[in-house]
Amino acid sequence: MTASSKPVPRGDGLYGEFLAFCTRGELRFQRCSQCGTWRHLPREACRACGSTQWSWECSSGRGTVYTWTVTHRALHPGFADDVPYAAVIAELDEGVRITAQADGIDLADLRLGLPVQVVLRHDGTCRIAPR
Repeated sequence: MTASSKPVPRGDGLYGEFLAFCTRGELRFQRCSQCGTWRHLPREACRACGSTQWSWECSSGRGTVYTWTVTHRALHPGFADDVPYAAVIAELDEGVRITAQADGIDLADLRLGLPVQVVLRHDGTCRIAPR
């Protein structure tokens, strides 16, 4: 990675599995086999019932803006051309929250509850776009 290239998410274990799905164009989250609770970030046990039985389930990627912050100063040289940009936390229909950069949303149009869609990119990263 050069000083000006963007960092690429990497991971191992359960988070690595999540990233591998994203790289294949599949947005999947863990879902408890006992109580049906969806979860993200990936972990071994369900926070709702404690079960360690779960599966990776497809997500619709649809949700709403839960919160956001606008970055005006690049904290890594690879993002210098992107500023200002919004890092958005979207609450998806399945109940999980995911953080990603806004794409195709004018910063002045961001608002709580704005309908959005997670868009997966070829490198496994994702963006939050308007629906």
